[in-house]
Amino acid sequence: MPHIEVVKVFTSAVGGGNPAPIVLCADGLPDDDMLAIARTHGHESGFVLAPDDASRHDLRLRFFVPRHEMSMCGHATIGAVWLLARRGLLKSDRVAIQTMSGTVRAMVSGNPEDGISVEISQPGATVVEMPQPQLRADILAAMGLQPADALALPFLNASTSRVKTLVPLRSPAVLDAARPDPAAIERLCERIDSTGLYPFAADPGQARKFDARQFPKSSGYPEDAATGIAAAALAFGLLHYGLAAADAGPLLMHQGRAMGCPSDIHVRFAQDHAGSGTPPGCYLGGCVELA
Repeated sequence: MPHIEVVKVFTSAVGGGNPAPIVLCADGLPDDDMLAIARTHGHESGFVLAPDDASRHDLRLRFFVPRHEMSMCGHATIGAVWLLARRGLLKSDRVAIQTMSGTVRAMVSGNPEDGISVEISQPGATVVEMPQPQLRADILAAMGLQPADALALPFLNASTSRVKTLVPLRSPAVLDAARPDPAAIERLCERIDSTGLYPFAADPGQARKFDARQFPKSSGYPEDAATGIAAAALAFGLLHYGLAAADAGPLLMHQGRAMGCPSDIHVRFAQDHAGSGTPPGCYLGGCVELA
């Protein structure tokens, strides 16, 4: 079995973070072994391989959850790059990563002694109102919530890498009270072409901060402590709702509190859109530590 290192990504000041088992040298590792590692650890797992096109990419990443392979995983990407930087295995502080969802760019700063920081890119999102809006009450019920618990805004299907369904709730207290039914959520996600529900609420005590929870469609666990891809989708959803501005200031997505794993995901919009229109992408970042 290959050497596996587990990191926690998007940790907050009081701990938390999403664990990610990482294999830094996965060339030749069979798919079944990658899936077995994800199943054994019960978390999204990242595997570093040589790229198919070394002229365009520095490395390739594959991702598995306990039930299947995934096209992209934000926290496992950040965790893998952080580990590579910590081990002195990167040739540059700008890294081009081959993934099933396309090229992801990582920016590394700092050093192992004083701390390493990693941000990764995500493209601009596709944001549309959820198909079959008549399922709104069913979606809330699948999370143990009532129609009155949601804001009078449409649910959105938003995606930078995978579609997440954004569900705006009235308060963080309502969010914390949600009790997901994984089987019902999987059935509904199939009907609305989504890979998971991402209910969220604005924090009334802190500007630019939003509390969120991630209930995946079929990952093999009922809830995720920190989901970078969903946080990126939410950032663009907030623009759609008019709840955020496309300026240079970062947004903070606080996730995992209801699981006892409070996690902080920082999202900032790319600023190469001349101050007008929708940003062409965003960057995800957060703290990482060895588990």
